[in-house]
Amino acid sequence: MWFYYALLSALFAALTAIFAKIGVANINSNLATGIRTVVVLILIWTIVLVKNEAKGIGSLTKQNIIFLILSGLATGLSWLFYFRALQAGKVSQVAPVDKLSVAIAIVLSVIFLKENISFKEIVGAGLIITGAIVLAVK
Repeated sequence: MWFYYALLSALFAALTAIFAKIGVANINSNLATGIRTVVVLILIWTIVLVKNEAKGIGSLTKQNIIFLILSGLATGLSWLFYFRALQAGKVSQVAPVDKLSVAIAIVLSVIFLKENISFKEIVGAGLIITGAIVLAVK
């Protein structure tokens, strides 16, 4: 089931790039990111409240809170840089470079989470890196 969710994530990430490129035309990229963030905030909290999932807040540990805050900060910075890159570049070049995050996440998961990776995952990460370079070079 995770694979279908991942495919949907990829589809919506692709739509994000297209919609964002159009949306940042002739406006400040930080303002565009701010507007997008408010929309995401409203959408996610609507889902949490409608599904009555807010009750889980009481079970959050200090570690949960710290790392969710760090994740939120990383997401915010990623969005700010992504929108700025989209404003300056072509989607067909910016999106593949952004997807280097996959290869970077694999490396970081080995370093910080001590995950074991297979030869297949190493080759896959290498192909992602190669593909991003090929698509980014003019």
